[in-house]
Amino acid sequence: MESGSAIFVGVVFALFGGGLLVWTAARVRNRAPVALGVNPVASAALASVAALVALAVGAWCFTRV
Repeated sequence: MESGSAIFVGVVFALFGGGLLVWTAARVRNRAPVALGVNPVASAALASVAALVALAVGAWCFTRV
């Protein structure tokens, strides 16, 4: 039962992290703001860090299966 939960949470974090990373890269490539009213470099960096953390948590969940 616990492995099913770990797989589900791992998939959720991996999809969120991957989606956020792709979305951030697309916004930066098109020179569009990642967050309105915020320094573009800071918002892109913070979104990238959040995406990488989510991917790392997803990978950690997969090691718990």
